[in-house]
Amino acid sequence: MSEKLRPLDQAEMGRRVRSRREAKGLSRESLAKKLDVSAQFIADIEYGNKGISIKKLYLLCQILDVTADYILAGGILPEDLDGETSRACEEIMAILQKCDAKQLKGIGKIAKIYADEVRMK
Repeated sequence: MSEKLRPLDQAEMGRRVRSRREAKGLSRESLAKKLDVSAQFIADIEYGNKGISIKKLYLLCQILDVTADYILAGGILPEDLDGETSRACEEIMAILQKCDAKQLKGIGKIAKIYADEVRMK
């Protein structure tokens, strides 16, 4: 396998947790209570000093109304997509998952040309 895997950046993950917690108007204490952990544990996550179990991550995602992909890797927030856009993304991803690297590069070039053309209109 020649794919280069990205390491988990706990500091970035922590920043996303903090940003989302603050956007939801939650204190560390209130988030900690909902997760059944200490406020210090939340601080440690936010500073990138500690990781989080799968079970707590699952609960955290529900509390903060985000996907695990957003927390772990900075994916798209659910509210960034409307229903139609979300369905279109899912359809496109299903197609892309069946493509090899050469096909993906070609599709990327086509998408860039199309997007640039639409922007000019």
